[in-house]
Amino acid sequence: MPPRQATPVQGTAEIVERGPDRGTTRVTVDAGEQVFPGHYPGFPIFPGVCVVEHIHLSALATAPEPGLRMEAIESTRFLSPVFPGDRLAIDLTWERKGGKWRCKAVAATARGDSAKVRIRFSEGHDQ
Repeated sequence: MPPRQATPVQGTAEIVERGPDRGTTRVTVDAGEQVFPGHYPGFPIFPGVCVVEHIHLSALATAPEPGLRMEAIESTRFLSPVFPGDRLAIDLTWERKGGKWRCKAVAATARGDSAKVRIRFSEGHDQ
């Protein structure tokens, strides 16, 4: 995994697969995550922005080349909630378009897909 940055999530994804155009990670959403007390008190749901952050961190960890940085979240679709204790499986597919990389990701729990996200990355230096 890349060095830790400021992030709303505490868990760290485990890399399960890493290839030139694919990646898979797994992360368990701990009940002690700092976001739970204020997000639907009495009925904790992992915020969508935190699911997207796990996808972002997983993308950086499985990137096809070093030094990529997120340029834009192109689309996000939330399909089902993520609860404390859920294990997120994140499957990523990479595609190069011109000088940019696009990462398509699906995050799922045992109940099925929870989010589909598309993120655009560029090289880490100013272009």
